[in-house]
Amino acid sequence: MFFERSALLIVGAFVVAFAAMGWLRPPDSMTSSPKSVWALLNFTTASSENADGLQGVVLGGGVLTHTTTRTLSAAFDRLGYDWTAVQKSERAVPRVFLASMPHDLSQIRQVKIRKAIFFKTMLPLILQANEEIMADRRRLWQMHYEISLGQTPIAKDRLWLAVMADRYRVKRGDIAKLLKRVDVIPPSMALAQAAEESGWGTSRFAREGNAIFGQWTFSEIGDLVPHKRDAGKSHKVRAFRSLLDSVRAYTLNINGHRAYREFRRLRAEMRGAGAPLEGDVLIGKLQRYSERGKKYVEVIRGIIRFNKLQHFDGAKLGAFGTKA
Repeated sequence: MFFERSALLIVGAFVVAFAAMGWLRPPDSMTSSPKSVWALLNFTTASSENADGLQGVVLGGGVLTHTTTRTLSAAFDRLGYDWTAVQKSERAVPRVFLASMPHDLSQIRQVKIRKAIFFKTMLPLILQANEEIMADRRRLWQMHYEISLGQTPIAKDRLWLAVMADRYRVKRGDIAKLLKRVDVIPPSMALAQAAEESGWGTSRFAREGNAIFGQWTFSEIGDLVPHKRDAGKSHKVRAFRSLLDSVRAYTLNINGHRAYREFRRLRAEMRGAGAPLEGDVLIGKLQRYSERGKKYVEVIRGIIRFNKLQHFDGAKLGAFGTKA
């Protein structure tokens, strides 16, 4: 009886822990217009290896509300955020994460400057989301290996595995299928899609709801109603509390929705062959992401190649506590 009570207490503790995790990384969104904020995020975790993702996030190094592009550019310079050096793999990407885009981004007439600010804002967020995914992927591989040896996962791991299966829409216990879904998105592809879907961060949805990837929702409350929505349509554009939440939702959509199974199949094949995950190749399997189909794929591929985004598929975030 004592053992059973202890087991129930342990399981209950894990349920509370995962509920807290959901509070820190909520899937739902808020519809209030966000304030532009930039800050280096300090993590209570000592390493990005924490499979539970970001915990106890606090804003440090000063908070700038209503950030302008000039303020942001100066901040990037102080951090040593050199786009060309990152492109050449000479420097890591600093861990600077914006809550939202600068409010005056659309007022920048110089296209080159506007694009640079957009890309430099989005890349750390995409790499952070991928880093979280890779931490989960390593944990899955470890469990897969232990189970293959006949070991039984402990209660904490079984609960985590159930949460992951539900999140990625996989039958519980099917780790092999889960591994095909829990994998990174090529930064080049994510950057190009973000640019196209958000009008380089200047669209109404990006400004009012941090909706960078134009994800639809049929929720009855909240979110953003398109002004030019066809009669009889009920979809909305999903809004988010922060840009990072938007990126996380995008990666989960690509990794979990049945419409993108061909993308995941090709990615798994590339993994199996030891080939790099190239965005301009994998985008060919996302025709269903847009009603434009093949034309959409051509546009995204064009953005990748014109802006040489393929060079960022190997980009990495800098170590914690460092600038770049």
